[in-house]
Amino acid sequence: MASVKLTDVKKVYDNKVTAVHDFNLEIADKEFVVFVGPSGCGKSTTLRMIAGLEDISGGTVEIDGVVVNDLQPKDRDIAMVFQNYALYPHMTVYDNIAFSLRLKKMPEDEVYERVTNAAEILGITEYLTRKPRALSGGQRQRVAIGRAMVRNSKVFLMDEPLSNLDAKLRNQMRAEIILLRQKLNTTFVYVTHDQTEAMTLGDRIVIMRDGIIEQVGTPTEVFEMPHNLFVAEFIGAPKMNLMETKLVKEGDKYFVTPFGAKIEVNGAKAEELKGVKAESQEIILGVRPEHIVLANEPGEHAIPCKLEVNEMMGSELHLHVYTEDETRLIVRIPTINLTMEERKELVYGKQLYITFEGKVMHFFKKDGLNLIYG
Repeated sequence: MASVKLTDVKKVYDNKVTAVHDFNLEIADKEFVVFVGPSGCGKSTTLRMIAGLEDISGGTVEIDGVVVNDLQPKDRDIAMVFQNYALYPHMTVYDNIAFSLRLKKMPEDEVYERVTNAAEILGITEYLTRKPRALSGGQRQRVAIGRAMVRNSKVFLMDEPLSNLDAKLRNQMRAEIILLRQKLNTTFVYVTHDQTEAMTLGDRIVIMRDGIIEQVGTPTEVFEMPHNLFVAEFIGAPKMNLMETKLVKEGDKYFVTPFGAKIEVNGAKAEELKGVKAESQEIILGVRPEHIVLANEPGEHAIPCKLEVNEMMGSELHLHVYTEDETRLIVRIPTINLTMEERKELVYGKQLYITFEGKVMHFFKKDGLNLIYG
């Protein structure tokens, strides 16, 4: 097994476009790290530089303490799973998985043992004699993972392996990758644009934008302590609600005043504001949809709004509302919290009042940095 270290790694293309800027990251042995970000943010390019499939324009990549900048992919002791499976259509599943082992002239009895063990772990033993065209997308992805598994490589690289699957299969394969990680106990570097995959799979998440690392942290850290507005909006579904308002300090207390309401900041958030000696100022207030609740009536703590869209999601409702100045917000309400009659009343134009507790707020300065963690 192995650690991976990237020091000042950059990628500049011939047209002088910089795809990755001074990327610095240390990945511990047996750690599962996920690169996540929107399309074009440089996450796949960074993975391909680790694999040796892209030249490195600057900096160093180390695997197990050895600089691998000039090593060919086959000499880096890595295994890679691609988005499009990359299976040989004329070969059986068994032969696809065995291909790299036979290239190394491995004895056939050892090839058989590795292939059958991998197939058993992945639940594809019954498909070993089939061709890829006879398999579903999820089964083909298992074959691609099996082909990487049998190499017993130091580092496992996965480039958006689930993006071609439907939602149900993605959920199933996510769970299988978690189980696979526990069985293999190796170092994983995983690329995705899906923040749900990142949150459920990663020990740590590397959030990227425009070739730059915006934040590195555990799923809990990036969700609860986003360093800036980009991370706050990118992590979480539906995305965080943002409101331009004012943070008011009165004595040793703090309040926010969104849309005419006045809500006290309390709990750990109040202590953290005191810790950074925050003063009264204009801010961008962030509140996640699941932390907003319906108020029973108007009041100092309630924000008046009107219902625009009511999305029934099964176990919860996503209420799209707009305030008097037409700021759009999303409210997540568990359906169990409402009677059937109350749900029926949630129609277009319905007058609502919403509020939230002071302990669930996020505070961002006008430049986008988190007032507390930025």
